[in-house]
Amino acid sequence: MKPTPSPLLWLLESEAFPRTHAPLRRAIQEQGHRLLDWSDTWWSQGFPQGLGDSPVLFHGSLENADRIDRSLAWFPGSLCPTAQFCCASWYPNTRHWLVHHTWHIGPANQVIAHAPDIAHALGSPEKIFIRPDSPLKPFSGRVLDVASLTLAALDFGFYFDDETLPVVVAPVRRIDREWRFVIARQTVVTGSAYDPATRTASTTQNTDKAALFAREIATQLSPPADAYVLDICETQGSLRLLELNPFGGADLYACDPHAIVSTLSALFS
Repeated sequence: MKPTPSPLLWLLESEAFPRTHAPLRRAIQEQGHRLLDWSDTWWSQGFPQGLGDSPVLFHGSLENADRIDRSLAWFPGSLCPTAQFCCASWYPNTRHWLVHHTWHIGPANQVIAHAPDIAHALGSPEKIFIRPDSPLKPFSGRVLDVASLTLAALDFGFYFDDETLPVVVAPVRRIDREWRFVIARQTVVTGSAYDPATRTASTTQNTDKAALFAREIATQLSPPADAYVLDICETQGSLRLLELNPFGGADLYACDPHAIVSTLSALFS
């Protein structure tokens, strides 16, 4: 007789995503799953006894998702193997889908020192798009003038203080629409359009074509984790892959919480 699987415990840091977590909490409770609220005091005062002895899934801030993955032997934990979500890890294998056809990855200080040469090689001599290589996003991606590129323009000294922070440089592309999809074991679970400027869900955009494109990528791509989020964008009339992010620290926007809860609870119990 096979042993009964241990039920998944959902561990939520709802201060990170109050709008997203309200429906997610309801879905967890309505489906009869276990739910516990995260507390930052656990890092200094100790974790509740027995937490992590059975499957536990964290969803909250990227900082805590990363620390949980590095520090605690929980399963599935935060699903945040940070190194596997760095652009340098997955860009080369997704080139034929990726929004960037060409790019350069290097230390921030070296990129700034050689910005004109890098931008010229990318075919974008006046303006470039620059973002952190890390999915923890120590600064936000932005378009900058090559001639005035400085560490200060990347918020150095405010959000990060390592001059050698790896960054991605790419030609500027106009992004018209964006969608986020939750992927589990190479299957699209649910998706939502969103507005990156306001970090809110968009309920007026159809997701069908984007979902088909996300499904194509998810079924062929070697997954960075058992579950993650995949961002699709529309640029110049075509759909392209924009980004991969750890599930444990990603906003879920208007993704169907019931589909997320039922799928991941079954997957990790």
